Amino acid sequence: MKFPLALAACAVLASCGHAHAQRRGDQIEVLVQMRNGRLLPLREIERRVLPTMGGAQYIGFDFDSDSGIYTLKFLRNGDVIWVDVDGRSGQIIGRTGN
Repeated sequence: MKFPLALAACAVLASCGHAHAQRRGDQIEVLVQMRNGRLLPLREIERRVLPTMGGAQYIGFDFDSDSGIYTLKFLRNGDVIWVDVDGRSGQIIGRTGN
């Protein structure tokens, strides 16, 4: 009974290692793109978007390295607002929520 449990634990740890390696690879890709001027840093994206959110609380962000899109998450009056921003131009390209 102990062997299958140990095997399952190894499988979980291996998949976590893969996910971590993928995230690390994404981070490196983002740094390379920023250094080459193809991608704006998060702080620049925040500087452009936060003032447009009319008192909404900034919660955090996600970044899709494949598309170069930052998704910033806000909270206002209990409603979640998602703002999609092109990481190359800094332009808001989509918004969901109120």
